[in-house]
Amino acid sequence: MQVTPSVKRLWLMISAATVLIALVVYLGVVPVVKGQPVFLKTVESQWLRDGLLPQGAIAEQAVSGGMSRGGSFGRSAPAPSAPRSLPPSSGYGGGYGGGYGGGYGGGYGYRSAPGPVIVPYPTYTPAPVYVDTGDDGGGGELFFIIVVLGFILLPIVFSSMQSSRRSSGPAATGSQSELLNDIVTVTRLQVALLAGARELQRELDRIAVNADLTTSAGLAAQLRATVLTLLRHPDYWTHVRAESQTVAGREKASELFERLSIQERSKFAVETLVNVGGEVQRRAMPSGLSDEVASHIVVTLLLGTADDRPLFKSVNSVADLNAVLQRLGSISPAYLLVYELLWTPQDPSDSLSADELIANYPDLVML
Repeated sequence: MQVTPSVKRLWLMISAATVLIALVVYLGVVPVVKGQPVFLKTVESQWLRDGLLPQGAIAEQAVSGGMSRGGSFGRSAPAPSAPRSLPPSSGYGGGYGGGYGGGYGGGYGYRSAPGPVIVPYPTYTPAPVYVDTGDDGGGGELFFIIVVLGFILLPIVFSSMQSSRRSSGPAATGSQSELLNDIVTVTRLQVALLAGARELQRELDRIAVNADLTTSAGLAAQLRATVLTLLRHPDYWTHVRAESQTVAGREKASELFERLSIQERSKFAVETLVNVGGEVQRRAMPSGLSDEVASHIVVTLLLGTADDRPLFKSVNSVADLNAVLQRLGSISPAYLLVYELLWTPQDPSDSLSADELIANYPDLVML
């Protein structure tokens, strides 16, 4: 049966519509596309402002959220070493007098012309070559082959044995092996404070905007500033959630970190302040989502460190939280791989009610 052009056009239109519908469904269901989070809550907020959704379509929650992130689980490539420059008197431009460590007694003072090097054919009688007829059993050749293979294979075997030892178990704390192996630790610390700590919100804004997220030292400085801000408000602490786990493999650690990050960021309707790698973005907060009385502020710290052991066991009291914060604040830049700071609400006019705290953060432990 011959297919007419009209049927072909109809088939193409149906195929395009199918692909478009599949793409819309994919973007609406899958939370990550090419490693970047898709924030459905932001789309819902836009629909709400445009009048496409009723006020009750979005569950009660804090609207605004702040986020600051830097670092990576990947290994940073070492900087290429600068080529060693020859001294002014050396090189080939001035003949042999200055090159080759001083030349031959000061040099000849002329410039050699480029061209092929002609090696004269030897005029002496070559030495006789003896060919083994195999009467001795060929043991010499076999021994020679074994020696050569041993020199080639032994370094490879030793290297693989050292690599397996590094990856088989945790290294000594503070050792170079701990920094170089693929065992890392992912930590989440979540602190809920009373909403009266509005000064803390302003301080977190300043820390997130002014942080240097392009260097390890800047990332560690931001972590210390965050820890100090929380330590200065112990009277406002109400709840905590803390977990630290070791992961064998940087790719697995990266997947775990991204999963935790998406879990926390999906609780925001819109991220009103974002700083990723030094690029600061601000968004307007949707209005009219909640008229509840402000009750709490939640600050979340996500860390990826080169430690081969968890940073702590459990946090159940104010003393435990104080000790954990001091532990995080003392992490050196060499050990801090990734750091993400999250807090809600970010907008001063926004609020997080007690019911919203229970609904969105059910795993918090009361202090």
